Amino acid sequence: MSQKAPVSFVVTIGFMLFALFFGAGNLIFPPMLGQLAGTNVWIANAGFLVTGVGLPLLAITAFVFSGADDLRSLASRVHPVFGMVFTIVLYLAIGPFFAIPRSGNVSFDIGIKPFLSEQAGPAPLILFTILFFAIACFLSLNPMKIIHVVGKILTPIKLTFIGIIAITAIIYPIGALQAPQADYTSHVFFKGFQEGYLTLDALVAFVFGMIIVNAIKEKGVTAKKRVLATCAKATMIAGLLLALFYTALSFMGASSVEKLGYLENGAEVLAKVSNYYFGSYGAILLGLMITVACLTTSVGLITACSTFFHSLFPKISYKKFAVILSVFSTLVANIGLTQLIKVSVPILMTMYPIAISLLFLTFLHKAFNGRPEVYQGSLFFTFLISLFDGLKAAGVENSFVYHYFSQYLPLYDVGLGWLLPSIIGGVCGYMISVFRKNMYHVQKQKEA
Repeated sequence: MSQKAPVSFVVTIGFMLFALFFGAGNLIFPPMLGQLAGTNVWIANAGFLVTGVGLPLLAITAFVFSGADDLRSLASRVHPVFGMVFTIVLYLAIGPFFAIPRSGNVSFDIGIKPFLSEQAGPAPLILFTILFFAIACFLSLNPMKIIHVVGKILTPIKLTFIGIIAITAIIYPIGALQAPQADYTSHVFFKGFQEGYLTLDALVAFVFGMIIVNAIKEKGVTAKKRVLATCAKATMIAGLLLALFYTALSFMGASSVEKLGYLENGAEVLAKVSNYYFGSYGAILLGLMITVACLTTSVGLITACSTFFHSLFPKISYKKFAVILSVFSTLVANIGLTQLIKVSVPILMTMYPIAISLLFLTFLHKAFNGRPEVYQGSLFFTFLISLFDGLKAAGVENSFVYHYFSQYLPLYDVGLGWLLPSIIGGVCGYMISVFRKNMYHVQKQKEA
């Protein structure tokens, strides 16, 4: 018989969700948003919270609501081939292409770079990433309890220290908010909305969903309504904490410009703000904590990705995949954090609208009886628009196409041009499914 989750357990799951999403990598985006948004920081932050907090937690709820065993089975509602391709691309995005290398970059930019001269060159990053991912690979090959212990000890210490920095920045701002930069002078909310894509959290949430469901069921909560209720309460706790931290970090970045100037990325902002308030000792402590946190994150991602790809290609061992992913991540990390973010944007601009459409279709699954044509029509039309958005972000522009989209697609100029086509595609898919069903019945009647 299904039990009701106690309040203490719901709170634990809420903090667990918060810890899963609030990785060291996510620390770098709100401060940079704040620097560029300036006096428009509150509006930009609101948009960021929608995609950086709202969508990931909604994706967790959608996964629980779907009852699917894993991401591949959920995505296969569209088509088995789509389920395979989408899952592989997602694991590559949260793994060796972006998230794993980013953990090494963030560690370097916060823990090492502030103490180097500008003439240091690429050698320190190369040496650091080789050592960082060698350790990550070793720990992934030989899972140790110490990683879990370090994670449990480090997370509250890290959050406490980041909290102290953020609260200090609010009570004693470094300087006055400056005028917003070009990208944040118009459509500010939607610029923040798109910046939330960089966290990768809405994509990672589909994977985290399995962890949450298993944790809830292990507590004896098995009835779907109670699992959903537990999940909803836990996500509210996690969402509130994430929103508070992101907002504080955004303001910290915005108030830092007057004295620190415009910096290259969020990691540099965090490092210099820490040094400003607490001196070199504060910067060293922050660097150590972030490095260990990133190391723990990278071990978890290498383990998850290696396990997934080993399940697809059993002939290649888990350990070989762990080594391959670690080596590849080392190479990718050496393009630098700023460049890595630039490279990731086109892919995320293409993927995120598809993930968002899949998320909402999951909630509407019963309304259209799970007809595959609805999924296919909606996601196909979404992909057509998001693909051009991705190409535009990569600097590959077709003036005719973009002029046409800008003229005739509602919300295109604010990055939501895919929304109406997604709805139209779903409606068209539903009509096609009804037509096919009617034709099938007619054919059966003729055969009878």
